[in-house]
Amino acid sequence: MDTRQNLYSIIFHTDTPAGQRFDRYLLLCIMASLVVVMLDSIDSVHSQHGRLLAGLEWGFTALFAIEYAVRLYCSPKPLRYAFSFFGLIDLLAILPGILALYYGEAQYLLIIRVIRMLRIFRVLKLSPYLRQANFLLTALRGSKQKIIVFFACIAILVTVFGTLMYVIEGPAHGFTSIPKGIYWAVVTLTTVGFGDIVPKTALGQALSTLVMITGYSIIAVPTGIFTAELANAMRGDEQFEHPCPNCKKTHHQSAAAFCSRCGDPLFPRHADQG
Repeated sequence: MDTRQNLYSIIFHTDTPAGQRFDRYLLLCIMASLVVVMLDSIDSVHSQHGRLLAGLEWGFTALFAIEYAVRLYCSPKPLRYAFSFFGLIDLLAILPGILALYYGEAQYLLIIRVIRMLRIFRVLKLSPYLRQANFLLTALRGSKQKIIVFFACIAILVTVFGTLMYVIEGPAHGFTSIPKGIYWAVVTLTTVGFGDIVPKTALGQALSTLVMITGYSIIAVPTGIFTAELANAMRGDEQFEHPCPNCKKTHHQSAAAFCSRCGDPLFPRHADQG
């Protein structure tokens, strides 16, 4: 195996021990670079250790640039990698550091490299965690339509409540526009309550009470929808495929002897022998 193929196996194949070690070390470098950026954003730390943090930052940028170049070198299809999801993430990790050489304000863009932590999903690709992640994805797909309908209803509610509050309170009490009223309705419905805009009239306060009670009654709806779908996904993983002779239901619990839909025996011969 030549050098290029060996590098490709280490960098792109997470199912090998060397590939997994490479990705783990890379993740440690990514997290360390994020710590450096966060520390540099603190004025007291920046004033005392600014040069050290800047040197570390350029070191991480050079390291990521070398890693990106090596990926392009050993990839069988460099352009395909460059325009892939992870390829664009790798490019975004080094662009802010390069731009910071010419534009000082671009230093704030260094925090963009946090998205490189998405590589953790590649490290975990062949681990037992993937099965648990599949449960979550299945639950999200199953609850997608219900949650979309829920949020559509919420959008209608906050629009109605915000418009009513604009009509009731008006600009004199801070509700200068309908979007401002919608903002107040969202803050109140989610029970956050910033308090920057509050109703002053009795009718407005009564409407606020209704919005808060509504918020408490619906805030757990998305969680309930997702939890139910997650439970279904986990139960489905424990089921086996065996059509019911009567109602033709295909999947049942692994230890089931009777159909959960119609109650007929799943194995009539064994039932007759008993």
